[in-house]
Amino acid sequence: MIHPTRTNLLMLRDKTRSVGNSMRILKARKQALIKEFLDTSRPFLRTRDDIRKRYEIAIQELALALGHEGRDYIESLIGMTAREFNIDITEKSLWGLRYKEVEAYEPAVRGPEERGYDYLSTSPHVEESAYLFEMLLDAMIGMAAFEGKLKRFGDEIINTTRRIRVLEEKVLPDLRKQVKMISDHIGEREREAYCRLKHFKGKRA
Repeated sequence: MIHPTRTNLLMLRDKTRSVGNSMRILKARKQALIKEFLDTSRPFLRTRDDIRKRYEIAIQELALALGHEGRDYIESLIGMTAREFNIDITEKSLWGLRYKEVEAYEPAVRGPEERGYDYLSTSPHVEESAYLFEMLLDAMIGMAAFEGKLKRFGDEIINTTRRIRVLEEKVLPDLRKQVKMISDHIGEREREAYCRLKHFKGKRA
């Protein structure tokens, strides 16, 4: 129980204003996070659909390439075209929330002349399947960045919403209740003091 003094009343009023300001900041932060979440989720959904469609076509082209060239030849091409593929993971921040961005050092898609074999001697299905699988690699790197970012933002939106609800439904009402109680108590004391003073002056008169 806080003592009903003017000092405590001023302190509680300052705390009430501080909580109100914190709520406004949290709500602005939540809106910014939601906007970024929606902006990120739209291309993420398109990327998933795109990966699914391209994967189906890539598998069909690979099956045709295997039929035309044979498994041993395709496996030898795989060994010839192997390469190191590096990605860069950077940390970024939005309203104090840190998240990871994933980016490849170079595009996954190469031209036929960059794959290290004579593409003129192979069937078009080999080139098409190679192209599609490299496109899939590019898309999957992008999706990895989207998934990590979406999960981070989604968790933070939930946590921020909980904090706002606690401040709105518990902390702020309790503070306002204490402010009212102390204000009423001080007002009552002042009225009593005024009545006593008036009574005392009346007796002296």
